[in-house]
Amino acid sequence: MNFNYKQMKKSIIYLFFLLINLSSFAKIRVYLPTLDSLSVAKGQVLFTQNCTSCHQIKTDGIGPKLSGITSITSPAWVKKIIKNSQDMIAAGDERATTLYLKYKKAIMPSFSHLQENEIDAIVEYLATTKPIKSNLKKDYGEGLKNPIPEPIQISNLVIDVKQFTQFPASSEERKYPLTRITKLAPHPNTGQLFVNDLRGKLYKMEGNTPVVYMDFTQLMPNFIHQPGLASGLGSFAFHPDFLKNGLLYTTHSEKTGSAKADFGYNDSIKVALQWVLTEWKIDNPSSGVFSGKPREMMRVNVVSVIHGVQEIAFNPYAHKGDADYGLLYIGIGDGGAAENGYSFLTNKEEGIWGKILRIDPQGRNSTNRKYGIPINNPYVKSANKRALREIYASGFRNPHRIMWMSSGDMFAVNIGHANIESLYKIEAGNNYGWPIREGKFVIHTDGDMNQVYPLPSNDKAFNITYPVATFDHDEAKAITGGYEYTGSLIPGLKGKYLFGDIPTGRLFYINVADLKQGQTANIKEWKLTLDGKPETLRNLCGSDRIDLHFGIDAQGEMYIMTKADGKVYQIIGAKQ
Repeated sequence: MNFNYKQMKKSIIYLFFLLINLSSFAKIRVYLPTLDSLSVAKGQVLFTQNCTSCHQIKTDGIGPKLSGITSITSPAWVKKIIKNSQDMIAAGDERATTLYLKYKKAIMPSFSHLQENEIDAIVEYLATTKPIKSNLKKDYGEGLKNPIPEPIQISNLVIDVKQFTQFPASSEERKYPLTRITKLAPHPNTGQLFVNDLRGKLYKMEGNTPVVYMDFTQLMPNFIHQPGLASGLGSFAFHPDFLKNGLLYTTHSEKTGSAKADFGYNDSIKVALQWVLTEWKIDNPSSGVFSGKPREMMRVNVVSVIHGVQEIAFNPYAHKGDADYGLLYIGIGDGGAAENGYSFLTNKEEGIWGKILRIDPQGRNSTNRKYGIPINNPYVKSANKRALREIYASGFRNPHRIMWMSSGDMFAVNIGHANIESLYKIEAGNNYGWPIREGKFVIHTDGDMNQVYPLPSNDKAFNITYPVATFDHDEAKAITGGYEYTGSLIPGLKGKYLFGDIPTGRLFYINVADLKQGQTANIKEWKLTLDGKPETLRNLCGSDRIDLHFGIDAQGEMYIMTKADGKVYQIIGAKQ
């Protein structure tokens, strides 16, 4: 049986972990009744769906490992935290409040939608795990308490939106989130808008009405969108010459062992799922109805369900005859390798994880002969014969959105681990630091990865490129990439890059002129009105978890998507 439950990223189950390494609380030995194997199995599925973006069992992640949690605290207390941690904090629960402050006031949404037997199953699964001593190899001392002390200033910019559309619920029994819409982009030739739902549907917009164009649950027999997080139909990109060649590209996740991977690793390391890049040859490119055949181009194994292949894109400013025309950029996260103890898989020339790739989809000189390697890629002439020539840039945890400014400069946002969110200016061959850097700070993969430290005196020797804009987790939790406003309806937004924070829905902007390599641009917050009336996305969604994403149309006008309720808003005005 499959379970579709609440996805999270960085701001979930922050208070499960409270039970670990808190010397101020006495340890309590607790025993549960005899465990039912079916309930334990169900609990493991639920735990994977709801918790693993922040927590592992055996190793520390964004939050501490949860091994043996029920042996040191009351299952009843754990159940209360799962149901509604904020109520416990408001009531003055000492343990909950301590952890809330310790983890930078992270908001843990209510899980009241989970049924009692589901919460029991999670606790029963956790009860099967045994306490494990600290997995830290080295103690680097206390990290920076507040890496970026300067707060983000609230500007006078107020942006007005109107509701553009409502997507149909794709969750079972209409549970949160109702949809998993993440990318809204225009067809390069017709300008028609397309939107993906990670649960498997690619929609085309007919006016304000979403119509299913492709359904991966029907097209790909091994397709999975479980356990949520970022798995599913990750991204899509129409070839810029689509009306002539009919080529469409997608990424999606499949269950482990569906086929032999082009990019794998030692078989002693688990494979959580596989990511697949597919080229679709559409039978009639001018038709609004999908009919076509797939060609698999690339298959990648990943060690956990997070940080997959969430972005593919063509440079929209490249024209025929330009060196970049028709080349596909692919953002591949590290697959959770670093925080699961396999940091050696990422940030090396021989590995594909934690990279931005650039390929020629119509070429055939790759190792698997299914795509081409552009001759001007930075590693084509590398002295290291094992270097992957597909690599364009390296050192990313999760480069989940790639975009270009009107200047032609390429940028990517990188979702951080426990402290830092970053926007990078992408240049060929540059190393952006992960997993030895988080933003402009040191992180130790053989230490406590929840801590960051100042740069060393010999930092230049590492040749790392740092963010052009960044914020830390006392501001927001997971950066979502936006776009430079290039439309004509709102002159006051010209020259501004709009973006935000996925879980909290905070809305930010940067002046594009300030985005310079080697400098850190100033981030400001903007406020929202709906049809001229002050509003917040949290209020509109009716949820503490917004799941915010941005979209853009062929005219450069911008949209806001809230995955929690499946709504899309169009930006229609601004004042300052």
